[in-house]
Amino acid sequence: MNMRIAALGLLVLSPLLSACAGDREAVVASVDVDTTAAALADTASMAPESTALPSAIVHKSPTCGCCELWVEHLRDAGFEVEVRDHAPDALNRIKLDLGVPYGKGSCHTAEVGGYFVEGHVPATDVQRLLVEAPSGKGLVLPGMPLGSPGMEVPDGTVQSYTVELVDEDGDTVPFASH
Repeated sequence: MNMRIAALGLLVLSPLLSACAGDREAVVASVDVDTTAAALADTASMAPESTALPSAIVHKSPTCGCCELWVEHLRDAGFEVEVRDHAPDALNRIKLDLGVPYGKGSCHTAEVGGYFVEGHVPATDVQRLLVEAPSGKGLVLPGMPLGSPGMEVPDGTVQSYTVELVDEDGDTVPFASH
């Protein structure tokens, strides 16, 4: 079995399993534990040596609260995160050096798995990027859309937004719509 397809299947199922968490009895009742355990044991020998997510380095301003919330979002998704605080000029230089296109910036920039991730990109999109491994430089979510990870508001408002993939030339194409 292609491990990338299996990993993508897990990424797709994770939100569904989380949504079912409120009705645990129904979920548990529908799962044949012996069959599931046997299937997991069979696939253990096919697993790569390390299935851990790569660590991330997040470059941000030391005073940005929404950046800290996004870091927690990444950690909650299983990423190990190193935070590096920078003055604005240094942060802008990092964005330029990594290839974040002009006009596509946000308040923080991460480096993960050989890609950059600019802004409040959902962790599921970062995981998908790592599984699919497209050619390109990384993902951008320009601005700070309400309701994106780290930009949640008490009334639950969520602006629609599109995460974009940056190709090697700096052009962008839609990657995920939320």
